[in-house]
Amino acid sequence: MQNLYENIFYDKQVNELFTDESLIKYMLRFEAALTVAQAQQGMTPASVAKTIEECCIIDNIKIEQLVEDAALGGNINIPLIQQLTEAVKKKNAEAAKYVHYGATSQDVIDTALILQLRDALKLIDENLQHLISQLVILIEKHRYTLMIGRTFMQHATPITFGFKIAGWLDGMLRSKKRIEKLLVENFVLQAGGAVGTLSTMQGKGLPVAETMAEILQLKMPSIPWHTQRDRLAEIAATLGIVTGSTGKIAKDISLLMQTEIAEVFEPSAKGKGGSSTMPHKRNPVGCVAILANAARVPALVSVMLSTMIQDHERAAGNWHAEWETLADIVRLTAGAVHQAVIITNGLEINKEQMLHNLEQTKGLIYAENISIALAKHIGKADAHNLMEQICKDAQNRKMHVKDLISGNTIINRYLSQDEIENLFSTQHSTGLCDEFINRVLSVSGF
Repeated sequence: MQNLYENIFYDKQVNELFTDESLIKYMLRFEAALTVAQAQQGMTPASVAKTIEECCIIDNIKIEQLVEDAALGGNINIPLIQQLTEAVKKKNAEAAKYVHYGATSQDVIDTALILQLRDALKLIDENLQHLISQLVILIEKHRYTLMIGRTFMQHATPITFGFKIAGWLDGMLRSKKRIEKLLVENFVLQAGGAVGTLSTMQGKGLPVAETMAEILQLKMPSIPWHTQRDRLAEIAATLGIVTGSTGKIAKDISLLMQTEIAEVFEPSAKGKGGSSTMPHKRNPVGCVAILANAARVPALVSVMLSTMIQDHERAAGNWHAEWETLADIVRLTAGAVHQAVIITNGLEINKEQMLHNLEQTKGLIYAENISIALAKHIGKADAHNLMEQICKDAQNRKMHVKDLISGNTIINRYLSQDEIENLFSTQHSTGLCDEFINRVLSVSGF
């Protein structure tokens, strides 16, 4: 089932990191690093380490058998070590005695997960950079493209499309910074042995762990973290935010693609967005995929937060609940970012329709301008009440607001016709859109 949906919800590159074969390779990297580090610290002969390291290859592992045997031990590392030991034994019976020496299953599985996550987040970070670059291009192209701003799904006051995109960009920039922070701080080795004390490493546990961290290019934690899961929870929460931010982009674009609005469209391609029954349809399929992922991830993040409450030095159940949950969060986030890159590359903008939609309310969107200008003369409350009544009259009589304002004696007493015309100018109604765009771009580094 998963493969059927791979091109919809996921990123192939990231998915490849989460195959059974890929996970086993990460676990074997731990075992290879462990034996090399122990040899460097004088715990085992170099020849033993060389033999074990050479055997830490996927060809020595029967994956189907591993799957079959995993249920007996409650995790995949126990049968993995059994198979690895057999492979080493065929080469050197003495070396087989040192396979997985002094480590525990959770050391292997956690460190493999950390290596897996690091590679995945690097790919997500690259895609975020692509997305950010495309948003910057769109902002500059549509910095002055006028459109209606909408609040509570209703026409509010004019903005520019560049301003809307700058909001998207602002969120993505923060997400990228969070990812970068994780890559610097959260990817640490797990090596503690049975209860996290490395008691079976002949007093050389710390230098062995430090050497392993160096080999695997991971940070060395202050203490093993078997039941301290805040780093993983932070990764999950950060990815939840990334997915939510891409969901915001998808929500806006999908709404702007509605037939009645028709201001923005996903890039077109033969067969894209079609319907099985209605030839005229152009569905926001990229947005739909992102929104689906964004709907799924928060619940998964809540699982990761729940699993933080782990018992004593090794957890029963809560640790195990993380395995597939965190993998799903990463894969769904990667898919959302991947789709966001696709839909923002060649996004189609209908400027004429945006201008047309600006006029749909027959000037109601400029009522606030008149109210504010009038407030200087008759007070804010009276100005607001007067304009509220005029707007109701305009809607009931299906007239343009400006026509009623031009004939209102109170307004004409304080505002000239030139002032009124200026207050109905779209170009003068977008406030600090341009300045806010510049502020966001200055942070982006572009």
